[in-house]
Amino acid sequence: MRTRTIQCLGVAAALVATLTACGGRNADTGTVGEGDCRGQQTTGITDSTIKLGGVYPLSGPASAYGEVPKGIKAYFDYVNAEKGGIGGRQVEYLVRDDGYQPPKTVEETRRLVEQDQVFAVFQTLGTATSSAVTDYLGQRKVPQVFVATGATKFGSEDNPWTIGWQPSYRTEGLAYAEYVKKQRPTATVAVLYQNDDFGKDLLAAFREGAEGSGVKVVAEQSFEVTDPTVDAQVRNLANSKADVMLNFSTPKFASQALAADVRNTDWNPLHVLTQVSNTMATLRPVGLPNIQGTVSAAFLKDPADPRWATDPGMQTFKTELTQYAPGADTENQHAMAGWAMAQSLHKTLEAAKCPTREGLRDAMRSLDNVSADLMLPGISMKTGAGDGFPLEAVGIQTFAGEHWSLTEGLIDTSGK
Repeated sequence: MRTRTIQCLGVAAALVATLTACGGRNADTGTVGEGDCRGQQTTGITDSTIKLGGVYPLSGPASAYGEVPKGIKAYFDYVNAEKGGIGGRQVEYLVRDDGYQPPKTVEETRRLVEQDQVFAVFQTLGTATSSAVTDYLGQRKVPQVFVATGATKFGSEDNPWTIGWQPSYRTEGLAYAEYVKKQRPTATVAVLYQNDDFGKDLLAAFREGAEGSGVKVVAEQSFEVTDPTVDAQVRNLANSKADVMLNFSTPKFASQALAADVRNTDWNPLHVLTQVSNTMATLRPVGLPNIQGTVSAAFLKDPADPRWATDPGMQTFKTELTQYAPGADTENQHAMAGWAMAQSLHKTLEAAKCPTREGLRDAMRSLDNVSADLMLPGISMKTGAGDGFPLEAVGIQTFAGEHWSLTEGLIDTSGK
């Protein structure tokens, strides 16, 4: 059962209305005064500014994700310049590099919280890296908003200060199972997966979804993010002669696996690529003619797909990204995801009862069909009591020509 949307004035309202609803701010202590919000934390937010921070692998084996904060920052710069900020507050967004190393994530997150005094940590990217700071942020009562990973653990209510955003890896894995059962009901499947919660969640969900059907996993190969290549693993999978290959890898290794598949002319499986790696930056090095027919999941519009050329949200994204992030690729899905995440946070802040950390925590746990302009039609964010998964539907798309094309309707796993 989902909770109703929190009715609010909060961050999105004029200051006087916010203070009327929430009771007013104590200038000496920095806490909100009389009323519903008394004693709640306002660190990092003033009448005119809001300070946020994010931690990303700007360097290291997952540096392809460095495009995400470009999209986020461009959105905030656009909103600051052309919309007056969020609720009249200019957004300051601080980005830190952890190189995809959990100890570094801890260091940079502590710096954001204790030195920079951010209001919230908006985005830590990666499963192991995000997990490394979840307890710390919970203890400090700092929102860890829209973690950039689909690991199922981030939908738990154990720590109400942390929540994911993208469809969980369980949702994605179940969707692939549904697709394969429909298209190849007696398929044999080979799986390449990253040896962490990301890869294991996807594999476990696919197995769950395929259980009781004629689809069988016949070969598995894992890899570590410190491995130089996955060529040997793909060769081993090819020996299985499976009908389907599941490529559950981050961008660097996903591209390597696609290329290795192309080189092996004796094996021609249906190649299923996880949505976290289905960007043009991953595909172009392999050669677009070589990856025709590859399948992946989607919950956002593809910026390279002509069907969205006149879409107002896509037009705004491309125009403003070019202005506020010069040099950024408007067809890079990571940059676009960053833009969509930032707009999702904007709308979540608008739903906050009070401009406090507690207000943001409650708002992100009480979203009622909130959508962002770049989400596929029919997809929106919903959370509530017992439901910490904002997005639980994906579409299945096939790469054809020079872009992804949706080939299946939405697969909604919210009831599973």
